[in-house]
Amino acid sequence: MTASNNSALQARRESAIPRGVGTMLPVFTARAEGAELWDVEGKRYIDFAGGIAVLNTGHNHPKIKAAVAAQLDNFSHTCFQVTPYESYVALAEKLNALVPGPTPKQTMFVTTGAEAVENAVKIARQHTGRSGVIAFNGAFHGRTLMGMALTGKVLPYKAGFGPFPAEIYHAPFPTAYRGVSVADSLKALENLFKSDVDPKRIAAMIVEPVQGEGGFNIAPAEWLQALRKICDEHGILLIIDEIQTGFARTGKMFAVEYAGIEPDMMTLAKSLAGGFPLSAVVGKKSVMDSCNPGGLGGTYAGSPLGCVAGLAVLDVIEEEKLCDRANTIGALMVDRLNGMANRNTLSPVIGEIRALGGMVAVELLKNRDTREPDADLTKALVQKCAAKGLVILSCGTYGNVIRFLVPLVASDALVNEGMDVLESALEELVSAKA
Repeated sequence: MTASNNSALQARRESAIPRGVGTMLPVFTARAEGAELWDVEGKRYIDFAGGIAVLNTGHNHPKIKAAVAAQLDNFSHTCFQVTPYESYVALAEKLNALVPGPTPKQTMFVTTGAEAVENAVKIARQHTGRSGVIAFNGAFHGRTLMGMALTGKVLPYKAGFGPFPAEIYHAPFPTAYRGVSVADSLKALENLFKSDVDPKRIAAMIVEPVQGEGGFNIAPAEWLQALRKICDEHGILLIIDEIQTGFARTGKMFAVEYAGIEPDMMTLAKSLAGGFPLSAVVGKKSVMDSCNPGGLGGTYAGSPLGCVAGLAVLDVIEEEKLCDRANTIGALMVDRLNGMANRNTLSPVIGEIRALGGMVAVELLKNRDTREPDADLTKALVQKCAAKGLVILSCGTYGNVIRFLVPLVASDALVNEGMDVLESALEELVSAKA
């Protein structure tokens, strides 16, 4: 590789890589540390994206780097299904003890979030002898065929890629700001069982406790508790997808803890290994042990580099009290966003502000009274912030939500600096439209 500038690298990228692999910013990273990164031209950026929730422990955390470096001195790969290694077992033991509920647990590792979802569905079908799966509108569960089938958002994830696996059903996710109550969602689920599928054919429900791509919609505790009850009544397994919410992001180790329920299985990835590819399915032992030997796994599944990184991540979360830090960062960001919403110039475009710990989002609107989404302003804000040295992400069914996934190691000063950039950029865009 040779050093270059962003425009030259972007030209090479467009020639060598298909456009389906979307890139939000034409900015090529040269190095990163904590909650900051620098591009190949030396420009500094504050990172409010965190690699899409992968970097709760920040870029290049020294403890994680040291663990991976030590593992590289020993070996990088053997395949756990050929000759296993202790770090896989040790990380599984720790996760089994950390996830909610008193029932004995087991853990298997794969490489990506989508793989974790695929395997959770496989295990659910094997355990129940049923084939149907229920997911929810606005959900995102991956880009594999099963992941896309479960995902409740057509563009850009599903359009043109079908047909998808059969016996996948969707129900409304409760989003009060968009007029869908908990009662509405539960009634729709009841109607689904009456009109579309016998609940005795459903192997599992899969749900994010806070929707990621769907717009950081927070699942009400009473709704998750109701789903747990419905699943128990019909012999359905409840899969909680914590791929984006897990590992201190929401102020608890896992977001489902706010609802006080025990899932049958959980899918984990992203911040599990602090930037190294690793994902997991953790579930009740009676469920996880349903599959025959060889039915689960993969060549790279449970990489030794990922497993030692995961062990270091859990140490960092505990030692640096990152659950508490998530709550502090979230409160700071919400306070700053509320301040913007109270400004005369910005109040018309700022809608609902949502937060669970350090998982924070704001809706941008064309009209606050009608709540009409403004996807164009959202796109423009992402680009304007980048030009000013701040990386942010958009999401939402209507493409009008800014989501914040600040690495939890960021200082208050850095968070405030980033929020200053956000406020300045939004002010400029709103003034230009006036």
